[in-house]
Amino acid sequence: MKIQIAKSAGFCFGVNRAVEMVYSLLREGKQVYTLGPIIHNPQMVRQLGEQGVQIVQKPEEVPAGGTVVIRSHGVPQSTMDRIKELGTNVADATCPFVAKIHRIVQEASQKGQPVLVAGDRNHPEVEGILGHCAGDCYVFGSAEELKRINIEHPELSNQPVCVVAQTTFNGQEWENCLKIARGVYTNGAIFDTICNATAQRQAEAVALARVSDLMIVIGGRQSSNTAKLQEVCRPFCQTILVETAAELRSLLEPYLGSLGNAKIGITAGASTPASIIKEVLVTMTEINEGAVQNPTEATESNFAEMLEESLKSFNTDEKVHGVVVGITPSEVYVDVGRKQAGFIPASELSADPNVKPEDVVKIGDEMDLLIMRTNDQEGTIMLSKKRYDSIKGWEAVAAAEESQQVLTGVVTEVIKGGVIAVTNGIRVFIPASQATASRGDSLDELLNKEVQFRIIEVNRSRRRAVGSIRSVLRDLRKAQAEKFWETAEEGKEYTGVVKSLTAYGAFVDLGGIDGMIHISELSWTRVKHPSEVVNVGDTVHVYIKGLDREKGKISLGYKRPEDNPWNILERDYPVGTICDVTIVGMTTFGAFARVIPGIDGLIHISQIADHRIEKPQDVLKVGDEVKVKITDIDFAKKRVSLSMRAAAEEEAAAQDAAAVEEAASEE
Repeated sequence: MKIQIAKSAGFCFGVNRAVEMVYSLLREGKQVYTLGPIIHNPQMVRQLGEQGVQIVQKPEEVPAGGTVVIRSHGVPQSTMDRIKELGTNVADATCPFVAKIHRIVQEASQKGQPVLVAGDRNHPEVEGILGHCAGDCYVFGSAEELKRINIEHPELSNQPVCVVAQTTFNGQEWENCLKIARGVYTNGAIFDTICNATAQRQAEAVALARVSDLMIVIGGRQSSNTAKLQEVCRPFCQTILVETAAELRSLLEPYLGSLGNAKIGITAGASTPASIIKEVLVTMTEINEGAVQNPTEATESNFAEMLEESLKSFNTDEKVHGVVVGITPSEVYVDVGRKQAGFIPASELSADPNVKPEDVVKIGDEMDLLIMRTNDQEGTIMLSKKRYDSIKGWEAVAAAEESQQVLTGVVTEVIKGGVIAVTNGIRVFIPASQATASRGDSLDELLNKEVQFRIIEVNRSRRRAVGSIRSVLRDLRKAQAEKFWETAEEGKEYTGVVKSLTAYGAFVDLGGIDGMIHISELSWTRVKHPSEVVNVGDTVHVYIKGLDREKGKISLGYKRPEDNPWNILERDYPVGTICDVTIVGMTTFGAFARVIPGIDGLIHISQIADHRIEKPQDVLKVGDEVKVKITDIDFAKKRVSLSMRAAAEEEAAAQDAAAVEEAASEE
């Protein structure tokens, strides 16, 4: 007898997540209630019941203080609303793939689109999906039923229908339905929502059935995905379904006479615990010993080796909860409630290879672990905390893609095309286009910094994830902008950072929103480009000059009234002041001179010398420094009149007066 086990047999991601959620609540001492059986496996449900988990049919049955768990199948929106109304503690274990379907049909219904669901109308998952539809919705379980809907509702062919599938729907039947849907609903949107794990499990089962004489499908009879596995295997070989090992002997009775050299394939539904699969394999050993007449030593040996490999594969990746009972420099000993002694090699304790066991754990610590290998001969189980943490971290990352939860991590590497951030021990690639608020920002500044990001893409088969920091920054800026507009008013002052420069001004980040300083507002003196006054990255103090709430535009002021050169002129240079000026320009009627930065005055040609000149250039040239008298200021027209001649006359008069005074004193 040769036995081969499908690689994907046993708990899927969604079921495992739901069961782990229940166990976690139990460990926290919570009173746990599940809204219907947590999974379609009576043995697991019974085991949880023995630990105090109770099944309820509606939220009202949960007593105060209890916690209701939403199973992986999900529930209608009305049920979630009722739980919220009651104020009941809730743990939502809805499979992320199912939650995605909820969002799809909800959005379609809000747009007035009819929804078509491929699945079993009596299955809890389909009932939950229908509970998120607000408009017309139809369920079909086969291509024939879809044809009947088309006949009964011909109007749907011209409408933008939305088509989805139950996550465990038969893959081959879905293909048959797609051929019809694509031909009829040309305006429709078709979503292939069959779970990847379901499709992979069914494909593996079919491949195994093709080369087997008998297929054994392990799982609950109420489990939809288990029933689908039996259904897809039947066309290729004899197929039986068992819930437990206890059923195996009676169901195999008709085949015992032909099992001597038979090829037997084994698969299991997504809600089948590894312990039940192991019990079936052990029972197969006992049956084999009775079915094979006079087995040779080689036959027994080969079967034993094959069985050991099978058991290994189902022990590996099984999660257990343990208590630390001993610590050595190389290993940590753990009691996992089994007859075998559990131990964690130091290398499997932490992602840090240099860590010492005594620095990580102490006697009495409880922890979740992953079984790496079981050695029944030595009575030991090799465990890993590092790998459990990695799987848990990966599950958190994968779930975050569906929930759009914001994760926190540290950027550990800057690589070609982006950065690597580590969260929960998982490396997440963040492309350069998603790593910063603006494309021109430096990636190197992120190195070793804590960042927040969302998961935007997950490759479950390769366990790779892609994140976006920009998505979080965009939401943050939006929130900051909303807060800004609540309090913004003209004249209010802010401290901001220069974000960019253009030929006509500087854009300043005020914290969530940008404002612009027009080039004319940067300085009281004329500038050709904003870079003459500010640079990108400068911290500047500004005030709001104008607000356009409809267009979301903000005009900023930068130059201060006290720096206005006309105010300085009025204060320090009244009419009659003698001062030194610099010639900055020439005209036929005079010369312009810089009095102070920002203000030029005119020396009329008649005021340049005490005699008649043909042109200003006969006496002056640009750059000359001369003494003038301010003879007039027109603040309204911003004009200043200067006179070299008056300054010279005043200086000469002063000299004459000084000479007279000196002569008088000598007498």
